This record gives sequence, C-alpha cells and structure tokens, in this order.
Amino acid sequence: MTENKIKSWHLHVSGQVQGIGYRPLVYNIANRHGINGWVKNDRDGLHIEFNATEKIANQFTTTITENSAPPNSRITEVALRQIPPLKFYNFKILHNAKAIETNLLITPDLALCAACQADTSNIDERRYVYPFTSCSHCGPRFSIIESLPYDRQNTSMKPFEFCSDCLSEYSDPTNRRYYAQTNSCPTCGIQLKLISSTNQVLTENTNQIIESILKLWHEGKIIAIKGIGGYLLTCDADNSETIHLLRERKKRPSKPFALMIPNTDQLSDFELGELELSTLKDHTAPIVLLQQEDKMLDYKGIADGLDRIGMMLPYAPIFKILLDKFKKPIVATSANISNATIIYEDTTARTELSNIADFIVSNDRSIVVPQDDSVIAITSKEKQKIILRRSRGLAPTFINSITNWSFETVLCMGAQLKSTFSLLHKQNIYISQYLGDLDHFGSLTNYKTVQKHLINLLDAKPEVLVLDKHPAYQSSVLGVNLSTTQNYKLHYVQHHVAHFSALIGEHDLINDSDPILGVIWDGAGLGDDGNIWGGEFFVYNDYQFSRCTHLPYFNLMLNDKMAKEPRLSALSLCFNNPIAQEKLKAKFTNQEWNIYSQLLKEKDQLKTSSMGRLFDAVASLLDIRDKQTYEGEAAMHLEVMARKFFNKNGYQEIPCYNDKQVTYSNFSTVDLVSAILVDLNNGLDKTLIAAKFHGSLVKWIETVAMKKQCNKIAFSGGVFQNSLLVDLIISNLKNRFKLYFHQQLSPNDENISFGQLINYEITKKRSE
Repeated sequence: MTENKIKSWHLHVSGQVQGIGYRPLVYNIANRHGINGWVKNDRDGLHIEFNATEKIANQFTTTITENSAPPNSRITEVALRQIPPLKFYNFKILHNAKAIETNLLITPDLALCAACQADTSNIDERRYVYPFTSCSHCGPRFSIIESLPYDRQNTSMKPFEFCSDCLSEYSDPTNRRYYAQTNSCPTCGIQLKLISSTNQVLTENTNQIIESILKLWHEGKIIAIKGIGGYLLTCDADNSETIHLLRERKKRPSKPFALMIPNTDQLSDFELGELELSTLKDHTAPIVLLQQEDKMLDYKGIADGLDRIGMMLPYAPIFKILLDKFKKPIVATSANISNATIIYEDTTARTELSNIADFIVSNDRSIVVPQDDSVIAITSKEKQKIILRRSRGLAPTFINSITNWSFETVLCMGAQLKSTFSLLHKQNIYISQYLGDLDHFGSLTNYKTVQKHLINLLDAKPEVLVLDKHPAYQSSVLGVNLSTTQNYKLHYVQHHVAHFSALIGEHDLINDSDPILGVIWDGAGLGDDGNIWGGEFFVYNDYQFSRCTHLPYFNLMLNDKMAKEPRLSALSLCFNNPIAQEKLKAKFTNQEWNIYSQLLKEKDQLKTSSMGRLFDAVASLLDIRDKQTYEGEAAMHLEVMARKFFNKNGYQEIPCYNDKQVTYSNFSTVDLVSAILVDLNNGLDKTLIAAKFHGSLVKWIETVAMKKQCNKIAFSGGVFQNSLLVDLIISNLKNRFKLYFHQQLSPNDENISFGQLINYEITKKRSE
C-alpha cells in the first residue's frame, strides 16, 4: 500500500536549535526507531534527511520537535517535505555546512546543569572541581560565538585541543558531551590565573587558586572573578567593612548589591513560592529579587532601607565549586565603575580593576560578547514577573506569535539609558542584551562593538534604521551618522509611542480591533511638542496612536540635575503651595532657594509630564530622599514605605484620596500634592500616605480607561518596575479590564528598540 511505502524526507527545524544537544537527541531517537539518514547543523537551523513511511516520518517529526525536543530549544518553524529517493544504510551526524544565508536564532548562555554540578563535586570524576565543566546542555553559548554555525572552530574554544578522553566523549553520540563545543577537562582545558592588584601572576594551579579565593574572602578581600559574560566583583556578604570598601572603590554609595548563594536552603527567611524558586533554578539563572517575610535584611550594606534583595544561584562551575566550599553568600556585582559597561576583556580587567579588586581571577578563554546578569522581580501578591534587566541567559533571541514580518532587514537603535538594539533579519527578531547608559563612553563603545558583532554574525545588511526622536541620544546620533555612509531608510519613533508599541508587539495586538489604552509612565522622553513627557496615556486603534491625556505639565528644572535631586521635583510641583514653603525651604540653602525660586518665576520654561519626577517629589515631601545616587532610588524607597502599609493591613481595600481631594476625571498634581501635604500636617502615618499615593494612581488609570471606553489596558515604562504598583493595578482592575504587562522584555527603556521595530511595522500597515 502507498502509505507503507518507504520514502525519503527532508526535515528543516528553525529557531533556537543549536548548542543544546539537538543532534545527538535526533541521532539516538532515529537509532531507537530504526530510521536511517543524517542530521546536521547549518546556518539556517537543523536539517535532517531520512527514509521512512509517511506515517513514521510524521511521528518522528512530532517526537523530535514536540514530545522530546530539548528543554532549551525554541522552535519557530518545522518544515517536512518529501525529496527524491536516497539510500541510507545507517544514521549519521554530519558536520558540513552548506547554507549560504544565516537564518537562525542564537542560543543564549546556559547555566550549569545538574549533571555537570554532580561531576564537579564527585571526587571520583575527572572533572572534580574543574571550573569549566560543561556539556551539550549547559555552558557558554552566545558569549563565545565568533561566527555561525555554532561549532567549536567558530567559538573562543578553538585554541583548546581535546585530550583523548574529551575527544572520545565529543565523538560519541550516546554521550551527553557529544559535540559539546565547550567540552574540556583539567588535562586539555582552560587555565585559571590568580593575579595581584599589582598585575603579578601569583599562581596558575587551579586547586591553589580555589583555596586562595576562599581564604581571601574570609580575610575580607575583594576579588574580581571572570565569569561567563564578564568579570564579577565578589566578597564575603557578611563582612560589612569590606562591602563599604567595595562601595567606595566602585563609586556605588547606595545602589543595592546582589548576592550569590550556595543553594536555596539558605533562603528560609525569604518569601519563596513556586515561581520564585523555579525562576532561581531556571537555565537562565537570573538574579531574583526576594522579600524577607518579617524583618528587614540582615546583610548590612547590601540593600539598606529596602525590603528586597537580589539573589542568584551559581550559574558557572567556578562559582558552584567556590560556593559549595564557602557555604555562605557572597556579594557578586558587575565589575565596573557604577553605571559603566561590564568589564570582560583581560587586559582591561588588569588595568581598570586593580583599583577596585585586591585580586583578579582570570582565565585564558576569551569572552566574545559581554553580558551582565539578568534581573527579575516577582510581585508579592499577584505573582507577576517583571524583568528588570534582560541580559545573560535571555538575550539575544526573542520569540512570539507574530507572523508576516517584513522581509526587510531593520535595525532599531533604541534609547539612551538602559540601551539595547533590535534587529529584524530573515523574519527573525534579535534583541540585544542590556548595554548600559550611552552617556558613558565605554558603554557606547561596547554598544557599537556588540551591534557590529551581531550584524556580522548573521551576515545581515540593514536596509532601514529606526531611531528615537531625541536628536541628542547617542543611539540616534550613531544612526544618523550611519545613514550618511550607507543608503539606509530612516524612520523615527517618539519615545513613549515606542514603549507602547513594544507591548503591542509582545502581545501580538497589532491587528486588534478593540481600542487599547496605553499607560506609559517613566522618567523622561522627548515629546512631540518639545516638552519632556513621562506620564502618558495613549489609545491605539486602527494602527494609530493618539495621546489622550497626560500628567499635567510642571516646570523641568536644570534638566538632568532634577532627576538626581528629588527635592527639585518637590519644589517645582509645590512652589506656589503656601503649606509647602516652610517644609521645602529646609531642604535648600538660602542661596539655592533664591536661585531656584527665580528660575521658577521665569517664563517659557521647558515643561515635563514625568511620572518618575512625581514619584521623586512625593518621596522628598515624605523625607525619604532629597538627593539620590542612582536612578529610581527615591521611588524604590517610597515603594517600600507603601508596601509596609499593605504588609500590615492587607490588600482588601486600596486606600486613595477621594474625589473631593483629587478630581480624577481631570487629574491634578496640584490637588494630589496638596492632599499629601494636608495629611503630613495632620500627622498621618507616612506608610498610609505612601499607600494612598499609589492607590490614587490606580484610580486615575481606572478613570481614564472608563472615560475612553477601553476594556484593554497596556502598561510600559520604568515606573512599572514598581512591583507594588503592578500588584495594586492587577488586584484592583483585573476583573473589569484585560491587562497587558511585559513578559519577555523589561518595562524600562530596554524595550524601546523592540518598540521601534513594531512601530515601523505598524506604520507600514497603516499605509497599506
């Protein structure tokens, strides 16, 4: 019968399919079912040719792409087609690449798997305490790729030649290290070096280095250790004096540090639900913000005044080995001067880290692509995941359900702060890791380097550049300069429209027939009227974005200085409020008061609608912070103050200012701030005032949504990193509205580049 006839087939699997053990999986399944043929990686994905009946061919396809696909795979397309008859006598893994064009999703770095963890801790294993243990299921990927396809000779593992044992594993399709490009062992592998702050190599003996690190941590020393995506600065988390010294050297006076812990057993004092635990243990191994159940944090100097702390598990074997022996947490923070890019090159580490670290632990495997650790928060009540930084383990691949992407190659340059870029190539989306703030020369250099690397890796030739409308953003300046040397088409997108567009794209709402309200709140972005926006409401309908309302304008004082001094936001918002005068005067010198008062009286000042600055103003009025040393510091502490109220009183009723105090149909910051000042003068508990402020913002959102008759509401912008605000929005509005938050992207400016891409696609839809 025809259906029982043996035919030849070609199966092409697209997506994130390389560097995750896919070929040996296919090999073993094929042999188990008596299927002959071959499998190979190529620049456009995984290719398989084999002989089988049509029924078996379909079953085989389903098995390897659905039922038994590698856990770290991200499959975007499966194409099975019959080909002319071929003769196969067994099943092989081929290593020759023939595809001319690259059409492939790039596998992010993978955290150390359980089997390799066991190898490093088993004294009978030859990889016992070997700091670079890996297999086809774990280890560096994106950070070491020099070209595609992902084969050893195309990575920074190329200089390391196999010993006979590693070659045997590498050549055995039944071994989990079969064709694992990072495979190595103490005999043939990567060499550690312990270097002093005066640049002397003290030892290259692995065991001595491990014992030295443990001893030096106990002695209160700061050690820079080369990880997967760059160097980390580490020290004993219990040593407050060393932490203080690290802050001084790193120029990071108060921004929280993250901790790396040996295992989750040390988290008994923290709220650790299933989602928090699974996120910690995920193959992306991010930093996860965790909240203690009853008391403030014991670790002095780590996150003073905050009720959450970033925790992560060891994701690289060197950290797993060290933490298993040290048996308590360490500080693990990016090796850089605060806000600059992570240091990843060995020569740079030796020159720039000698003033911060007492010792440097390096190795002779190059990092091709630098990456910070990813950071994720999970809200307390509604368990909404919020990505605060999308980097190691998450970048550069992005997958969603949108189809019919443009066949153009589109490069989107992103914003100035929390910069990323996005690339649409062969209908695949690549979103870079967090690349820092582009006002730092090092970050800008790194941005250019990573962008050039990814474009070259994919052999992409951009045809369209998409830029933020702010002409002074370094990303926009770079894009304009590129367009003068290349024949690029330029497309500009307003900052907050890009935020909203990112949500539209992430949730595949481009063609949605219902009007969608976009609540876009952040610190700053150049508006279409020349003012600085940041407290915006838009309606998306029929491929159009219309700004429907916004936080009332107030004077923008001294540009960036205002963002660093919440007292200036309070002064700008409350200058004409007699109740505030005495309170505000105490926050300034007489000279400052006279100068700033004169500034506020001048006409034709630049205005802002920034929600970020409103948070700053309230934080200053509540005497939380008048000056801040990092972005969002005052708002974070205001959030903590409000959460204390809800932790004590629950979320059943969300307090807010009533309609007589604040008119929500025509929202007034003057009324809101006046109500807050009245509460302060009446001696109301500040935790309640902070809670009422948050609750009032939720009521304003509800009022606007009802007025605009929008049943769908989308939220983006850095303000929605506030997990309490997100909890209050969800708990209060979820039963009446469909709510959309970012899932794979951060709400902050990291999503701007993706939003620019979506907006370009929407613009084309509008013109069709």
